[in-house]
Amino acid sequence: MLLGFVILYLILSIGVGMYAATRVKNTEDYFSAGRSLPMFIVIAMVFATWFGAETVLGIPATFMEENLGGTISDPFGASLALILFGLFIARPLYRMRLLTIGDFYRRRYNRPVEVAMSLAIALSYLGWVSAQVVALGLVFNVLSAGEITQAQGILIGASVVLLYTLFGGMWSVALTTFLQMTVIVVGLLWIAWLVGAMPEVNGVAPVIEHAAAAGKFEFWPELEWVAIVTFVAGLLTMGFGSVPQQDVFQRANSSKNENVAVWGTVIGGVAYLLFAAVPLYLTYAATLVDPALTGSLLQEDAQRVLPGFVAAHLPLVAQIIFFGALLSVIMSTASGTLLAPSVTISENILKGFLSERNLEDRHFLAITRGVVVVFTVGVVLYSLWSLQHETSIHSMVENAYKVTLATAFVPLVAGLFWKRANNAGAGLSILLGLFTWLAMELFAPEAALPPQFAGFLMSCSGMLLGSLLLGRKPAS
Repeated sequence: MLLGFVILYLILSIGVGMYAATRVKNTEDYFSAGRSLPMFIVIAMVFATWFGAETVLGIPATFMEENLGGTISDPFGASLALILFGLFIARPLYRMRLLTIGDFYRRRYNRPVEVAMSLAIALSYLGWVSAQVVALGLVFNVLSAGEITQAQGILIGASVVLLYTLFGGMWSVALTTFLQMTVIVVGLLWIAWLVGAMPEVNGVAPVIEHAAAAGKFEFWPELEWVAIVTFVAGLLTMGFGSVPQQDVFQRANSSKNENVAVWGTVIGGVAYLLFAAVPLYLTYAATLVDPALTGSLLQEDAQRVLPGFVAAHLPLVAQIIFFGALLSVIMSTASGTLLAPSVTISENILKGFLSERNLEDRHFLAITRGVVVVFTVGVVLYSLWSLQHETSIHSMVENAYKVTLATAFVPLVAGLFWKRANNAGAGLSILLGLFTWLAMELFAPEAALPPQFAGFLMSCSGMLLGSLLLGRKPAS
């Protein structure tokens, strides 16, 4: 019965997505919903896209295995990225009337920078989308009591998300996300109320006190160089690395005006940080209600603690609500992060090679949809590989932003706020950042200075050296 309700919810999501497809008339509709979305939709998209599998499954697992400091990259770094983008990046980019964030690199610098950055941005999404698809596989495995393997669940989940994203683009993301955000917020708050009423839990305060006594709220690093650098690198990997991302840009760019672009992103980021506490509360409360179950699940896979607890201790209606909310969480993130790299590849890489053919808009839209399918296949293959190598959801998401921190962040910020930034600076910034990061990942992955942070520092150096010494004039 539980699986049946979940299937009905999936069908409803597909139906909403297919309805949204009727509003797609051209590539601008597909990429940015005609830049017409109001504040409440933008907030919902920002919140629901980032409130993904890692927030409900990955972050609580990291919290249980480590402490609050272990979650510095997400939700703290992720929220920082959204707030920074809203306050400083959204307005100038919105005024430029771009289709993708890759367009900025072409206008501010040149075509090679555009292609390099678009490749880096698209590559970064592979881990993030795969994390959502792996989580979908986990949900189907739990719901079917093992009848559906996690690998089979990955294939089912990817197919559903592909189906409603493929045809409706940003309109599908917008409308399905608003539905999914409603389910997420109402569902998880109700589940939290049910769990808080259990005699073993008895509210919020006992859970907080128990977690504090167990040292789970330890946040700041030890006062030693290595620990501090690791902590800062964890914050900046997502805090800066998530800024030059197509999904964040797309949500701001879909707004009906620049004030909505700014404050919709900021409010969505703050809401994400605050609401991320709910899964932490639920997961830790599970240890008070059933220590034996949670202990065994922690040894097996900490990501299964919360869904396993809900399936074992909550009534059917609550299970339906929880797994509906969990699916909403995952699908809202998966759809947005599947669309973002696909439109980046088609607009900023393929279109340049096809421009001589004078493609009509409808033909380019068909090519973009083809890229969505191809990228989905890549996501499924990477998800199956990650499943085989037991990579955690939280790690998959955290690793996704290393390449953009090392290569894309500095050229974006310098291009917006430093007039002397030029093509030579951007090129050297990308090269130094990329090769430093890759070299350290290969030869010194456990160094005191994390590879992506070293890449970021070299990217800053490259921009300064290239712009001041190798180029006399800033890019037009």
